[in-house]
Amino acid sequence: MKPRRKTKFIFVTGGVVSSLGKGIVAASAGALLESRGLKVSLTKCDPYINVDPGTMSPFQHGEVFVTEDGAETDLDIGHYERFTHHAQLTRRNSFSAGQVYDAVLGKERKGVYLGGTVQVIPHITNQIKENIFKAAEGSDISIVEIGGTVGDIESLPFLETIRQIRYDLGPENVCYIHLTLVPYISAAKELKTKPTQHSVRDLRQIGIQPDILVCRAERPIPEDQKLKIAQFCNIKRDRVFEAQDADSIYRVPLVLHGQGFDQALVEVLNIWTGEPDLAEWRAITHALDNPKTSVKIGVVGKYVGVVDSYKSIAESLAHAGIANQAQVEISYIDSDSIREKEVASQLGSFDGIIIPGGFGNRGIEGKIATIRYAREKNTPFFGICLGMQLAAIEFARHKIGLARANSQEFDPTAPDQIIHLMEHQKTVSQKGGSMRLGSYPCRVKGRTKAQEAYGESMIGERHRHRYEFNNDYRQQFLEAGMTFSGVSPDDALVEIMELSDHAWFLGCQFHPELKSRPFKPHPLFREFVRACLAAKESRI
Repeated sequence: MKPRRKTKFIFVTGGVVSSLGKGIVAASAGALLESRGLKVSLTKCDPYINVDPGTMSPFQHGEVFVTEDGAETDLDIGHYERFTHHAQLTRRNSFSAGQVYDAVLGKERKGVYLGGTVQVIPHITNQIKENIFKAAEGSDISIVEIGGTVGDIESLPFLETIRQIRYDLGPENVCYIHLTLVPYISAAKELKTKPTQHSVRDLRQIGIQPDILVCRAERPIPEDQKLKIAQFCNIKRDRVFEAQDADSIYRVPLVLHGQGFDQALVEVLNIWTGEPDLAEWRAITHALDNPKTSVKIGVVGKYVGVVDSYKSIAESLAHAGIANQAQVEISYIDSDSIREKEVASQLGSFDGIIIPGGFGNRGIEGKIATIRYAREKNTPFFGICLGMQLAAIEFARHKIGLARANSQEFDPTAPDQIIHLMEHQKTVSQKGGSMRLGSYPCRVKGRTKAQEAYGESMIGERHRHRYEFNNDYRQQFLEAGMTFSGVSPDDALVEIMELSDHAWFLGCQFHPELKSRPFKPHPLFREFVRACLAAKESRI
């Protein structure tokens, strides 16, 4: 089993501890190779048994990133898209052990294996290969991140698979990158290389010799320590790279390039390329280094205990800051802590407020109190998915006078269900992968803040929801001053609503944060931050 075209593969693994940043290393490799003119694809293999992260708690897994074709994927897919221009990522580019086992068992039930005993090797490993090769189609380089940490039981079939791929394709077509931690022991006042040595030893025991090591550290790694790592891990010294903690992930490509990382990649893979064009990345880091002003944004959510729950929103605000030459300072506020009588003191220091997406009724009243404060105090407000739905409920309660207005999701007996279940969702019984997912078109009304931001009348945005605005209340909202500035092409679904007599008050049913890039900030985030800066200036 081999890929259809001569695609070369880079496999990224991690050791010592989780959350070291394998996704950022993979994305940076993609960015650097793309800058050399190569066509790159990126794939994430997750070893958990869930079919996808769609039903997983944000407290356990962080945010769910939705692709154009509606796949609910790992948040690292978001990093891959943000770091590259042309990598078109779909459901093929993210798969789990659960999907692999499901596919194999489905084939077994159909008799594909002709009565044979189904085993991890070769059946599971062959299915993983098939998935990896499908995701790589059409690319010069396929970068594949293996989730988890070396030593995890769940990861073993994936590691065995990538070992086999090098055997199948030849060493000149496969490169192994291993990311490890070099911890600093404050009592001893020194960095320790032993965890890295042990992690590489674990990989070598299953037949994988890393070609490149990337060592995470909180401070510079001395040259003698790098030589020690190279010697004990059987790796050339010029292929041991350090990745110190950075204040922005968008510095990492240039940091690695400065050490010769991308040159090492093309040497291992025996590829000739031109010199990389890194002008855009240098412009991004220049903007990060030279902000002309700053702005304070409050994100009021229910999953703030895990910041990765709102990873794409944080990155979109960073992109908008770059576009506005501003440093965006984000504070996360638990919506459970918001009290209506104290909301002014809790939120008064912010130049703008975001209510992000979410599910369930916990913390809902705190969010509604937040929205009322932003609307009445003329503070720039941006409601995303659930945030738009709650903005509609708040408006109905306090502007129109429907005191018991609510969502069918939170109170099925409410007399005024401003938000209700979408028609096609009423017969859905399975939770996983059954929402309105992926990219859908939206018609933007002229002479609105939405149209000013987008500059066009028809857009496409990614969705992830079951509930929608109840059209029975459209006329009342219009009469009370709400503008429906974005609707589906058939006018059946409200996609964007805004207030024309407010500094910037806009809610959208979709997730604009999923399409923002550092070199192309999303228009709504860009204009929201611009409005926040104007609000700040007006108060000075």
